[in-house]
Amino acid sequence: MKFKNKVVLVTGSSRGIGASLARGFAREGATVVVNYLQNKAAAEDVVTSCLELGGDAWAIQADVTNEQAVGEMVDEILLEAGKIDIVVNNALKSFVFDPDKRKLAWQLTWEDYQGQIDGAVHSAHNVCQAVLPAMKKQSKGSIINMVSNLVERPIIPYPEYTTAKTALVGYSRNLAAELGPFGIRVNCVAPGLVYPTDASRDTKEEVKEMIIAQTPLRRLASPSDIEGPVLFLASDWSGFMTGQTLFVDGGLVMK
Repeated sequence: MKFKNKVVLVTGSSRGIGASLARGFAREGATVVVNYLQNKAAAEDVVTSCLELGGDAWAIQADVTNEQAVGEMVDEILLEAGKIDIVVNNALKSFVFDPDKRKLAWQLTWEDYQGQIDGAVHSAHNVCQAVLPAMKKQSKGSIINMVSNLVERPIIPYPEYTTAKTALVGYSRNLAAELGPFGIRVNCVAPGLVYPTDASRDTKEEVKEMIIAQTPLRRLASPSDIEGPVLFLASDWSGFMTGQTLFVDGGLVMK
């Protein structure tokens, strides 16, 4: 029970990677806050599974791109649980990884970029700003921001998505440098293509096979493959790591 008595907020955790992460923390005894935007039923299903796995959990609806909504969510967590130990910024603006339907670089407008930047960086900024006073007061905390291996190897160009995730890496490194003296660590996890998720469900078989052929471990990641690396960065086992990006893609990116 590595995370017994720890309070964990996972944004965008009603489905996909976020739901898997919520269950992973619950399995290790954490109290998990399942943040969701629209699908209350799915979020409640994740809460139920967290309880069945031995953790504690409840769901909170909040649009993480809305500063006021995030502030109210964090206030509720602090009122109910008294602290926030770990934050995983997993929420993102809806995006579909379909090479045949993606916009090419010369077809993109700034609004396309801005939407992804708001979904990745603005949302993480809102959450971090809201939790930092409590983390600074307790002189400890771990923030994990979910990015993508596309920031190092855009095997298929998705310029607006990849630009936003690259900006989130830069944001995270600067935050790590600023917050280290307060005992707060900030790291990133960069998965490759994770299947199945809503974002990857339209990825064609030939694309998946191409990625698998170039991946040393010869398969795609499943949502559960992301659990271990995130829990590692959230735990004291990584207590002297901050400002790092951990690539979880079967070796497609090697650094």
